[in-house]
Amino acid sequence: MSVAYFDCFSGVSGDMLVGALVDAGAGEGKLREEVGKLGLSGVEISFREVKKGGIRAKKLDVVCAEEAGHPARGLGAIVALIEGSGIPEGAKSNAVKVFERLAEAEARVHGVEVSKVHFHEVGAVDSIVDIVGACVALELLGVEKVYSSTVSVGTGEVRMAHGKLPLPAPATAELLKGKPIRQTGVRAELTTPTGAAVLSALASGFGECL
Repeated sequence: MSVAYFDCFSGVSGDMLVGALVDAGAGEGKLREEVGKLGLSGVEISFREVKKGGIRAKKLDVVCAEEAGHPARGLGAIVALIEGSGIPEGAKSNAVKVFERLAEAEARVHGVEVSKVHFHEVGAVDSIVDIVGACVALELLGVEKVYSSTVSVGTGEVRMAHGKLPLPAPATAELLKGKPIRQTGVRAELTTPTGAAVLSALASGFGECL
């Protein structure tokens, strides 16, 4: 059985997950081809080498033409986009599961029904690419189980569509409820709702890598 273990010592985000999975062997070209099947116009993805704290890593960049925009989307529209694409069935199922988990968290935070949730940051084109890209990469690697370490989170504030919010962001905190987290003194958003949603929806367990 192929297992992916994410060591979230400095948090987790959607683009971080995709970059790490490509670095682990999911082909850049194949991933680009599969994500292209979403049919998002004016969107280009690329990868580059970066150094973080002296350690090399793979960075995902999502570039959207201005006309592609970042519209607010409801869960139904995002699910229809994913299910109507030609990406692998396993990736479709996982991506829908991640967005459903996100919608449940957002609904609880904002006190509305899941059907009334409209995504802003997480519904933007780059975040759709991040989530679908992560699920496609797991499929390309043949990963059957996902596990995660304790998830590090930052402190301070972050500006979102609803104004300034505390860190971890309310949706992130909701998604990580019941999961082991480590509060750091870093005044930055180490873990995003997108990254938390992927792990919350797909990880079979959280803890030390034995």
